Amino acid sequence: MKKHFFALSAGLSLFVASAFAQKGEDKLVSVGIRAGVNMNTINGDDFLGNKLSNDFKTGFHAGVNADLFVSEGFYLQPGLIYSTKGAQRKNNNVEYTQHLSYVELPVNILFKPELGSGRLLLGAGPYAAFGISGKSKAKSGDAAIELEAKFKGEISAGEYAASLLNTAYYVKPFDFGGNVLVGYELNNGFSLQLNGQLGLGELNPKVDGVPADKSNWKNLGFGASVGYRF
Repeated sequence: MKKHFFALSAGLSLFVASAFAQKGEDKLVSVGIRAGVNMNTINGDDFLGNKLSNDFKTGFHAGVNADLFVSEGFYLQPGLIYSTKGAQRKNNNVEYTQHLSYVELPVNILFKPELGSGRLLLGAGPYAAFGISGKSKAKSGDAAIELEAKFKGEISAGEYAASLLNTAYYVKPFDFGGNVLVGYELNNGFSLQLNGQLGLGELNPKVDGVPADKSNWKNLGFGASVGYRF
């Protein structure tokens, strides 16, 4: 699965590079770059089924995309994005922070009607993501515990016990969900965009032999970005 993901990422990168090289000859395809800030959290339920009390955490995203003409005003927009996510909370004077970094493959359907000196941007679509790094940090005063994320789809009861004792941090490697976006693109290629993202895949690994586990963690976020279309 991991090899397939990176093969798809590499293929999309080559496609975007090819589309950029052909832009002058084929106006049915255009290439853009985009970067901005994220506000993300991890919501859902804990082991006992209680709601998580995480707050939003600031991150960023940056990447490339390609607009593929479908019909008048409509485009298919695949992309390749590096995005940092996570969550934070404070409980009994202890600050907890989760940092997660992903490579994402969004594929949005865009409606780009002409408006004034540019185009309105309205879009939605799915995304798939692969976790490439992460860490969990617990801090109280000058004392801190920092753990590197271990990406696993399933863990043992012993590994889960280690995570409860803050001696290990486990997260599923894959995530997926949906995007929505709204923005404005000027005729000179520059654009501003607001986006929302709802994760549908569980981030918490399945705990083998512990059927009572009611954990259900999911990414949730929104952000703003600037872009340029060549």
